[in-house]
Amino acid sequence: MGKQRIKPNYRRRVLRLPDLDHCKLAMLNSLGSPASRRVYEYAIDQFIAWYCSEPRLAFNRIVVVRYRMHLESRGLAANTINQQLAAVRRLAHEAADSGLLSPELAAGITRVKGVKQLGFRSGNWLSAEQSSEVLKHAYGDTMRAKRDFAMLAMLFGCGFRRSELVGLEMDEVQIRQGHWAVVDLIGKGGHIRTVPIPQWVKAALDQWVAAAKVTEGRIFRAVARAGKVWGEGLSQNVVWYVVKGCCERAGLEHIAPHDLRRTCAKLCHTSGGELEQIQFLLGHASVQTTERYLGCKQNLGHPVNDLFDLRTDGRPHENDGESAPVKSSDPVEKASRQGIECRHGGSEHDQPVCDSRQLSLPERTDLVEVRKDHRTQSLRRCPGARTSRGNSGSKEDGQPDPAVVGSVGLGILPD
Repeated sequence: MGKQRIKPNYRRRVLRLPDLDHCKLAMLNSLGSPASRRVYEYAIDQFIAWYCSEPRLAFNRIVVVRYRMHLESRGLAANTINQQLAAVRRLAHEAADSGLLSPELAAGITRVKGVKQLGFRSGNWLSAEQSSEVLKHAYGDTMRAKRDFAMLAMLFGCGFRRSELVGLEMDEVQIRQGHWAVVDLIGKGGHIRTVPIPQWVKAALDQWVAAAKVTEGRIFRAVARAGKVWGEGLSQNVVWYVVKGCCERAGLEHIAPHDLRRTCAKLCHTSGGELEQIQFLLGHASVQTTERYLGCKQNLGHPVNDLFDLRTDGRPHENDGESAPVKSSDPVEKASRQGIECRHGGSEHDQPVCDSRQLSLPERTDLVEVRKDHRTQSLRRCPGARTSRGNSGSKEDGQPDPAVVGSVGLGILPD
């Protein structure tokens, strides 16, 4: 009777398509934000398509590093690459918790570093004149024009995100402290804030609500070509096409709905709004995010290199004729009349005034007593405060250094 063969106990390294789908569903169910689910689902689908394109590929750290190199070769931004790598790391954690991947391999995947981004990408802001021009091109008497004008007014005046704008309902618009506001708005990451509504924005909103006869539910609805309002809401792509179309009619290209949110923050700041209140308006958890929205890192409207101008026509400056070359004897004569002021402190009567005609500059010395004992007094030349007492030089036996001892020529100090 042959010996019974024991099956080795190990966990799988190669994840097939059913295993990846199971881990993907488990990961998406653990996310609370719908926007996060949408972004992570797209990132996981991209990774699964690349992972399944190469057969017999083990899911480990080397594979994730190769996937990062693949993303870099596509020319994606650093934030996009790091976001997709974060989704892959979360997928590895779910696979390890489900028993489909060993914890050692999951820990190795976690150690894959993202792409470092140096500096900050510049945002896009519209001026007050450009914003008014966009609203002017969106205004009209048709049903779709009234809806688009109200949507752009909410984006410019309140700084909403696309998801917040399409999810806005009638019962959220209330009066607080005598002012209209969107009360208890749940934004990105589950943050709750209250957004005040300016009067001109409320007037545009009332015009659309009265024309569309919206009394409850979502405020913004779909509009057919014939002008009929239908459905119970809009998708975020409709907001994108509305902003793009109105901005192109105003002569502005490459404008996204999030640029209108930055414009709202910029206009509030230039009008004298406080940074803390702008942070509350936009719903940022960190004030540094608000500073990036305001463009505080680099002011491109008034750059610092516009403060000076270099002449390129070859003409001399106005103050070039004032300075004329002087002879070499003029500073000496001026110094002989005024004297040479000592560098150290003291009153005018305490400081000796040296005459340049009697003592040349290399022979200007201060006399200090080096040693006082049974030997003959020796005097040493001290070149001023630049030479320390320890560096003025004597050997250990007390003999003076012959390199620095010389004739003084001005007499001997009294004992």
